[in-house]
Amino acid sequence: MGLRQLVIDAWSWLNYKPVMAEAGRLGSRAFPELAKTWVPPHELRRLAAYKVLASYDNNQVGQLAAAGGDASALERRELGDAANLVDTALGYLLGSEQKVMVEGAEHADAETPTPGAVEAAAVQDRLRKWADKELLTFRVQQAERAAVLLGDSVMVLAWNPEKQRPTLRVYDPGFFFPQWGDEDEDFPRRVHLAWELPADDDAGLKARVRRVTYELGPISEDGEDGAAAGGRQYPWEPGRMSNVTCYLTDAEWLLEDLKNGETLDRLPMDKASFRVRPDGTELNRLDLMIDFVPVVHIANTIPDGGEHWGRSILARVLQALDELAATDSDSSAASATTGTPIIGLAGARLPVDRATGKPQELQVKAGAVWQLGETGRMDALDTSPQLAELRARVDHLLERIAANSRVTAAGLGTLEATEVPSGYALKLALGPLDALIGMMRLAREHKYRLLFKMVQRLYQAGRAEGWTDGETLPARLAWAPHTPTDRGAVLEEVVKAYGAGVLSLETAVAMLLEAGYPIKDASQEVERIRAKAEPEAAVRVAEAAARRGPDEDDEYLEEDGASGSAGVRKPVGKVSEREPVEAGR
Repeated sequence: MGLRQLVIDAWSWLNYKPVMAEAGRLGSRAFPELAKTWVPPHELRRLAAYKVLASYDNNQVGQLAAAGGDASALERRELGDAANLVDTALGYLLGSEQKVMVEGAEHADAETPTPGAVEAAAVQDRLRKWADKELLTFRVQQAERAAVLLGDSVMVLAWNPEKQRPTLRVYDPGFFFPQWGDEDEDFPRRVHLAWELPADDDAGLKARVRRVTYELGPISEDGEDGAAAGGRQYPWEPGRMSNVTCYLTDAEWLLEDLKNGETLDRLPMDKASFRVRPDGTELNRLDLMIDFVPVVHIANTIPDGGEHWGRSILARVLQALDELAATDSDSSAASATTGTPIIGLAGARLPVDRATGKPQELQVKAGAVWQLGETGRMDALDTSPQLAELRARVDHLLERIAANSRVTAAGLGTLEATEVPSGYALKLALGPLDALIGMMRLAREHKYRLLFKMVQRLYQAGRAEGWTDGETLPARLAWAPHTPTDRGAVLEEVVKAYGAGVLSLETAVAMLLEAGYPIKDASQEVERIRAKAEPEAAVRVAEAAARRGPDEDDEYLEEDGASGSAGVRKPVGKVSEREPVEAGR
């Protein structure tokens, strides 16, 4: 490979794969679907990378290599190590649960709520109800597994007039084709979702490609809400006029109608067949009445400067997984000769087949008896030492994969309990995993904030009940701890800090929530604690008064009215032992 052929990009870690070199070549056996005329050439490497990664997840790398011309690859043993690594990283990323949190909502039930806390709590309640109806936890798991495995995932929102709420759908990142402009840094102004539809002979349908396009553009003069000259006022920006809206186009093209050069962003519109909504509206530049593209791209990692795509959890350990599969294949072959060894015989009397008159082959099986001559000898080939070495190599490779992926041996569960002398040592062992999950959650923080902002704005645009005009409130997806926490230590810390007055009740409850205590809603928990604490405090005051006696304070203290200072109390009716008692007093 010369320097002119050396490619360094977001998927260059796959350059060692021969199938990647022919990803864009016409007639490629490994990637026949990637050479269609409608796929942009600059997207071929990305789509090929997705297919390679998917083959690792499904134990089909050998089949993929065989399709590329390596016939011996069909003997490859793949035992699910790649899928296990993906699922383990996904489990730590998601934690035990995820919750929608709106900033300030936790102070709504305080004695003196902060400004905007009540509104934040109401928005949080509505977003959580939306999340339950749209199965957000399920959708997040769908999207995040694709992101962890492939490096990218896509979530799309749409307003449903019948359900009166935004709907959420997850797409394969191989269907996602953003059109980045020179000025688009974070959010493209035009996005395609495209995929092929196979031919259906029974229904009389030919092979075709479907393309769904979201595009920001100026409001047309024949819009539903007035002329474009003055613009449009969106509910989330009252008092500000905007001339930008999002258009939706959903169309299909027959593959046989497409010519060379007519790629995804250049499909001939005169040959398009536009889809129609149930109400009869043709989806050809339909004005969605919003000023944003309702598509959220989730990257597994923080992209490098100038890049937009994430990196798979398998990226940096892919060759180690290949080494592991090769070692497993060798171990399988070695175990065959260990369980059924190769035996050499000398001076044996071989049985003769009566039908053919030829000596029969001897088989190694239980109960077999071989007759040997006086000088006969039997030697067995012992391959168990080689098998033990291969098993040791498997353990070594697993350790390298755990270390280089930063999931760690403790995270994968391969660390022996006897190797961890203390909880502090376990925390140190999990340090790389903590950093990995922190980085992955940071890469998603802004994307989920954007998702919930879009949900609120779609509710406002749809004029749903309970949603008023005004700026959308910042909301985020809160993750549970990814590793077990010492609840007892956290509880002791919270009790001491709250009792000393250095922590508020809201912060104390939030710490318990993060530690994994079964608290459904922090604000409601604070309210219940305060409601329970008030009568208990009254009971304690009453008990203290009963222990003192009803007249004890009145006998000893009275207000000093002569001094002229109200509220000053002095002892009466008792004499200090230090003062002499004069006669007659």
